Amino acid sequence: MPIPSALAPAAPFSDAERDAVYKAIFTRRDVRDQFLPDPVAEDVLHRILTAAHHAPSVGLSQPWNFIVIRDQAARDQVWHAFNRANEEAAQMFEGDRQTSYRSLKLEGIRKAPVNICVTCDRSRGGKVVLGRTHNQSMDLYSTVCAIQNLWLAARAEGIGMGWVSVFRDADLRDLLKIPDRIEIVGYLCLGHVDELYQTPELEVKGWSKRLPVDEMIFDGTWQGDP
Repeated sequence: MPIPSALAPAAPFSDAERDAVYKAIFTRRDVRDQFLPDPVAEDVLHRILTAAHHAPSVGLSQPWNFIVIRDQAARDQVWHAFNRANEEAAQMFEGDRQTSYRSLKLEGIRKAPVNICVTCDRSRGGKVVLGRTHNQSMDLYSTVCAIQNLWLAARAEGIGMGWVSVFRDADLRDLLKIPDRIEIVGYLCLGHVDELYQTPELEVKGWSKRLPVDEMIFDGTWQGDP
């Protein structure tokens, strides 16, 4: 008996489907403050996390886990840990740059009804993982792909998301009881929002701006140095 094919036709999306994918990409924003208190429905959250779980991973190792934090007291503890690190971060900038940094509102941890800590289990898949034999960081890159999937799915669901990166690793590890062998990759805040910036907030507020894509594209060899 012939073995059924595991392949399916790779037909392009319809125009409407393609436009929806690009809309999610181009209107995705990092939400820092403007979360509403409305809860995120469990079926919506499950769809978003399922999208994250369908990210590509090296050797199909699926090294990620998602710690979902809903309790307000727990989120307050995380915020205090963030706030200590954020004050240290502010001191690293000088003059107007420090003033601008301090003006950014970073209240998502407390305001967003759902926080998610995304981790990478670097032992998953065993000692030798297909695709990691020469680049041990591929599991971390895979986990970041899961976060990107999660972010785009959240945007498609009308859920705002912010990525908080200002933490002392040991503080977050202690609060969430994360073993030493597990890598913390991202801390995310999710919730409903009324509106999103049309362009990235940091661009609106003059912190930086998006570089032209043509400057990012090299033909054949590295061409980035003067």
